[in-house]
Amino acid sequence: MLSRDTRDPALLPRLMLTALALILLWPGIRLAELDVSVLWHGDSARDMGNFLAGFWPLASDAEFLALLFDATLQTLAIATAGMAIALLIAIPAGLFASRALSLSAASRGGRPLWWAQALRWPVRGLLIFLRSVPEIVWALLFVRAVGLGPTAGVLAIGITYAGMLGKVYAEIFESVDQRPAHALMQAGSGRLAAFCYGILPTAAAELMSYTVYRWECAVRASVVMGFVGAGGLGQQIDLSLRMFAGGEVASMLLTFLLLVMLADALSRLLRGRLA
Repeated sequence: MLSRDTRDPALLPRLMLTALALILLWPGIRLAELDVSVLWHGDSARDMGNFLAGFWPLASDAEFLALLFDATLQTLAIATAGMAIALLIAIPAGLFASRALSLSAASRGGRPLWWAQALRWPVRGLLIFLRSVPEIVWALLFVRAVGLGPTAGVLAIGITYAGMLGKVYAEIFESVDQRPAHALMQAGSGRLAAFCYGILPTAAAELMSYTVYRWECAVRASVVMGFVGAGGLGQQIDLSLRMFAGGEVASMLLTFLLLVMLADALSRLLRGRLA
């Protein structure tokens, strides 16, 4: 029997929060019609086993490997070019949406004027709109506009990730210590110099880590968008699935896994260099 002094004082609130979470989760499960037992009903397990068995052996002939290499390079190119477009939009948008370089905030101890804050609302609204539409929807629109191929994927990633990066960049700029930047602006420095010397040195590691993470997400997104005709590994996976070539699909999935591992290793390396 535990004594009163050794009991966890937060035990009851934790139990109540756990019960509340379960109560709120149950309607969601019912609405989603989640029933994992169907995986073992009838022939479901046997069909899944037969489908997975078709993934072996891996496709390794020279012609397919050449095609796989080209599709992998195209996937990396789609993700990288899309991120480049996103950065061109996100960096200035993040600065406009942030109050980190606000002259009124610098002169009022971090509290900007209401009208200066209102000027940022259209930029924040634009960023919300860009990231609220999934990249797969943008890809479908651009496939209709520019036709099948990687161009649609690049534009879709560029627009969607501009909204994501711009929003997070603005939050990072505001979360770091803004006093050096404010001091520089009060001393007569321009906003660009205040950003480069007052905010960027502190925020560089977090900015780089998030950017590389988003690049990794862009690689995954480019694969998904390939299923709607945006090129890359996704389009080749879709073609192989249609031809029931499981070995080719397995080889491409393994290549995709290696790409994600490469992005993760690059992120750790850059964080270590900037730490």
